[in-house]
Amino acid sequence: MKQPEQATNNEQQKNQAEEPKKKQPVVFSVGPITGKTGVEGLEFDFNYGARIKVPEGNWRVKIIDRDAAITLYDAKANNVIVTSIKKYYVNFRIEVYKDDKLFLEHDLDLKGKKVLIKYPVGTLGDIIAWFPYARVFKARHGCELYCAMATELAELFRESYPEINFIGPDERPEEVYASYYMGIFFPCNDRHHQPVDFRIVGLQKNIPYILGLEPVEVRTEIAPTDTKRIIKEPYVCIAAQSTTQAKYWNNPTGWLKTIQYLKEKGYRVLCIDKELCHGSGSRWNTIPYGAEDFTGVKPLAERVNLLYHADFFIGLSSGLSWLAWAVGKPVVMISGFTLPLNEFYTPYRVINYHVCNGCWSDSSIEFEHSDFAWCPRHKNTDQQYECTRFITDKQVKTAIDQLMADHNLKPKPVEEDRSYHVVADAETNKAMLETAGTKENE
Repeated sequence: MKQPEQATNNEQQKNQAEEPKKKQPVVFSVGPITGKTGVEGLEFDFNYGARIKVPEGNWRVKIIDRDAAITLYDAKANNVIVTSIKKYYVNFRIEVYKDDKLFLEHDLDLKGKKVLIKYPVGTLGDIIAWFPYARVFKARHGCELYCAMATELAELFRESYPEINFIGPDERPEEVYASYYMGIFFPCNDRHHQPVDFRIVGLQKNIPYILGLEPVEVRTEIAPTDTKRIIKEPYVCIAAQSTTQAKYWNNPTGWLKTIQYLKEKGYRVLCIDKELCHGSGSRWNTIPYGAEDFTGVKPLAERVNLLYHADFFIGLSSGLSWLAWAVGKPVVMISGFTLPLNEFYTPYRVINYHVCNGCWSDSSIEFEHSDFAWCPRHKNTDQQYECTRFITDKQVKTAIDQLMADHNLKPKPVEEDRSYHVVADAETNKAMLETAGTKENE
């Protein structure tokens, strides 16, 4: 008699096992509370939200959003730490009562205080997109601002942002009054770290919402470390690699015909991707045929110096497009899986609205970082990656023509034929010649 029930239970267990685990919001460790009050055991700060520690006794803690004029928390407390749920910027007021009498009140005031803005590591375009709001935040509040990030990225920004203190990604200034954590947070409905859905407002503008600023585009400023031009001929930089297949320009002849077109215009075409070949599983991508190979693990400052003298840049919704934008170069951006609101504005944005598009910007879909072949609507069908497969070379050429007309670019034709995978590194060239000579002697 119990067999049907047992079968049902087994089926439920099977279904539960097949269901993907729900993503949990990230939690940061920020150390002890820094603000002392003169009363032993009574402390507060605004590191990772409002934090109030009370000793034993008949205490009550209130946390108020001054801008919204609303009480967020009001409860008794005894030998505990009370923290706000919201970790992004809120114009907090805290009130602490003892025996139902107001004992301590404090309004958030960042002026002259040490404030930390912490950035994640392991990403390029995101940090470049988000960084300019640090300057806006400092100017708004008059604080002593520290930005924690990867050293190489800090060096890119240091010259253009001398008013900001740069520290390592795991460093914290002593007695920091408040700290804020930058990112696009998953799961996307995480409202502890971000007040809005980044899929709707865009990659860059998620940050002014986190920092309580106006959500308007601000261009990052990155200056070259060396303005000496090392390539005499006019050239264009491109980047064709990315972190997921959906970001690629998946038209099989798109890059080939575009590079041919640029050469006919008189340009050298330099591919400045990090990887010569990149992918995962059964999907691997090499740099486009006809482009000169400037790939490799090279200092970002070297990329900046190269971009500085390029006439323009062609790329995807990825880090090197943001880098070119920050250097001040016109950018032709090719992307179908994002809507234009996700990136910086460029009049040379290329997208085909006649096919499936914008899955990254769809608030009903959450990106899967572990799936390089991610295509949420049409995976394993004939429509997979149609968002960029149907972006034609003619559409990109039209954007190039418009860019060249707008900027009055008239390069002289390059007479020398530069074949596929011309190596930019002189030492590598030498090594290749020596290897070839050895093989001939054999």
